Amino acid sequence: MSDDDRYAGTGDPDGLDRLWTPHRLGYVTGEEQPEGGYEKPSGCPFCQAPGNGTLVVARGELVFAVLNLYPYNPGHLMVCPYRHVADYTDLTDDETAEVAAFTRTAMRVIRSVSSPHGFNLGMNQGAVAGAGIAAHLHQHVVPRWGGDANFMSVVSRTKVLPQLLDDTRKLIVEAWPA
Repeated sequence: MSDDDRYAGTGDPDGLDRLWTPHRLGYVTGEEQPEGGYEKPSGCPFCQAPGNGTLVVARGELVFAVLNLYPYNPGHLMVCPYRHVADYTDLTDDETAEVAAFTRTAMRVIRSVSSPHGFNLGMNQGAVAGAGIAAHLHQHVVPRWGGDANFMSVVSRTKVLPQLLDDTRKLIVEAWPA
């Protein structure tokens, strides 16, 4: 089949590859949202995390770091204020400074225990921007390695994670400065 036949009736090809992720449609349409919705889920997991402590890796005065229960990669953690606040602009100056300091420390610690090639850092503000728990601000720290994204999540709805959360937590906790 020639390129002309392949794109007949669809306009000119744009040269971009497409990665189709139909498993995300439930999230986009809201069919898989938590009880109470994304903006006000019942039982905020970030408010509950410091009390159950199972995935918490470090605690500060105003913020804490917690492993993501559904990580993109080993070491994917989030820095959260203890205070239930949704918007970055509503953080106090002290909270903002501690979020930044914890993010820097998280990057240093993850580098020391697993040598990632890079990081994705970010906050999704609001459900429309991709925040799964929009009512409680959280800064993602996602370590990245060359070739870490592959076909498995699309083809088989499977994320390949070479390390158990408990093992990841142990490495990070032991390397986090006191």
